[in-house]
Amino acid sequence: MSSEINDTSPSTGGAPTNKDKPFTLTPEQHTQREKKLTTLHTSIATLEPQIAQLEAQLAETKSQLKNDPSATVRRHIRLLHDYNEIKDIAQGLMGLLADARGERQIDVQRGFGVGDRD
Repeated sequence: MSSEINDTSPSTGGAPTNKDKPFTLTPEQHTQREKKLTTLHTSIATLEPQIAQLEAQLAETKSQLKNDPSATVRRHIRLLHDYNEIKDIAQGLMGLLADARGERQIDVQRGFGVGDRD
């Protein structure tokens, strides 16, 4: 019995593949490969200065920010929470005032200059 194992590949229809055989390029394939490599190196050389410019622009923009963006977001959330608490208290007080006066709450709000959308 042979100790050699034949690998089969689904892409070759189950035909045996020879992974040990060295892969050689024809002169035309080698030339095409070299052209592609040259083109890629040229593209990389063109893109590297653009990357450096964009990174510098990003660093400059970040330096102009007064606060860290996440700190700004946290501050806005805290302020919005404070605003909502104050608004809830004010609406409750206007509701009590409306009950005491025997008026609708919307009329009391309008009397204080609070609009329908506030």
